[in-house]
Amino acid sequence: MSRKVVRTSKFRHVFGQAVKADQCYDDIRISQMTWDSNFCSVNPKFVAMIVDASGGGAFIVLPLSKTGRIDMSQPTVCGHTGPVLDIEFCPHNDNIIASGSEDCSVMIWEIPEGGLISPLKDPVVKLDGHSKRVGILSWHPTAHNVLMSAGCDNVVILWNVARGESVVRIDSVHTDLIYSACWNRNGSQILTACKDKKLRVFDPRKGTVISEKDKAHEGSRPIRAVFVSDGKILTTGFSRMSERQVALWDPNNFAEPLTLQELDTSSGVLLPFFDPDTGVVYLCGKGDSSIRYFEVTDEAPYVHYLSMYSSKESQKGMGYMPKRGLEVNKCEIARFYKLHERKCEPIVMTVPRKSDLFQEDLYPDTIGPEPSVEADDWFAGKDGEPILISLKDGFVATTKNKEFKVIKSLMATTSSSSNNRQSDSGEVQALQNEVKELREIVEQLTKRVSQLESK
Repeated sequence: MSRKVVRTSKFRHVFGQAVKADQCYDDIRISQMTWDSNFCSVNPKFVAMIVDASGGGAFIVLPLSKTGRIDMSQPTVCGHTGPVLDIEFCPHNDNIIASGSEDCSVMIWEIPEGGLISPLKDPVVKLDGHSKRVGILSWHPTAHNVLMSAGCDNVVILWNVARGESVVRIDSVHTDLIYSACWNRNGSQILTACKDKKLRVFDPRKGTVISEKDKAHEGSRPIRAVFVSDGKILTTGFSRMSERQVALWDPNNFAEPLTLQELDTSSGVLLPFFDPDTGVVYLCGKGDSSIRYFEVTDEAPYVHYLSMYSSKESQKGMGYMPKRGLEVNKCEIARFYKLHERKCEPIVMTVPRKSDLFQEDLYPDTIGPEPSVEADDWFAGKDGEPILISLKDGFVATTKNKEFKVIKSLMATTSSSSNNRQSDSGEVQALQNEVKELREIVEQLTKRVSQLESK
């Protein structure tokens, strides 16, 4: 009688590895603020980190290739009058980043190609609407120029960044501090976790609650919640005895969790990062020196522990690279940017494979940088599914920067770059075909020569 002892999974042997010292970003004074956000945002072009700044708030933006010791005179983005609490790159334009601050404002910045050469003090757009500090930012995954912000005034605002105005204001639902706020895969729902111990799922355009769960975790410490595959919700929080927990919920049946696991008794908030392509969720504790990772599946117990990356130094924050910025030929399935007190250290998660060929099972088509719906259309009620791209040839970031126009604080990306990209890809394809034909001719000639020589 055969007995299945170990669950089969291609991610059982995923291992994390820190890069060599010369590939880290050294001598950066990471912010000392006690706020529980990531403090870091990253995309295939830049890495941004919130830093200590005297007289106001600042963050530093570096091209990925600018590793090693960072000079003290490196220019920063320093337009806020209070400490910066959260930053996030726009998923549809790698040169645009949003920042939220203690000065109650949200600012949108355009980073020049190649990085900053002088301090950046003037934002492209300034969004005023919160009455207390703004600690959570999240760009819409598929709609262009739609940004969600949540502040300590217990208000969630959805902005049309292109027009510089707030369109939806959810201000009468949350009775206490909002711990986390995020979108689902196509941006048709919002999920928030609040200090009143409630999880709430919203219709973002109406601002109405679709479903809610009271006391998802019994403890009084912060809860984090993210959407995972099939609309399920993964939460991290604390038990009444202050043990850290991870739970999975079905929002259609919030009565009982699908699974609830206790992890340890550490006090740091667990930041969840979910990869929809692989179904792996990474839990990074603030103040921890480890990253745990689990696989979320349809079979009980639903959240399966895979392994843990451990190091000596604790993390003050964590950036998570989008899938299109990974090195496909090295079977890299995730890359984190771990913040220490004085440096940023990339950590690579790899699936060991012997073959050098493209691993299709590890890299299904993933979310690309193109939006599928414009802000005005989305607010009018139109949803857009993510536009997927293949990583087979490795995602190549377009060198031509997307043009930005600001007219009466109107921000809109022109579609010219995508047209150029299409024509460029057509030329590349034609050249590749020519090279293929030439190779075949050379092979035939080589064969002919060897035949003649043998005679």
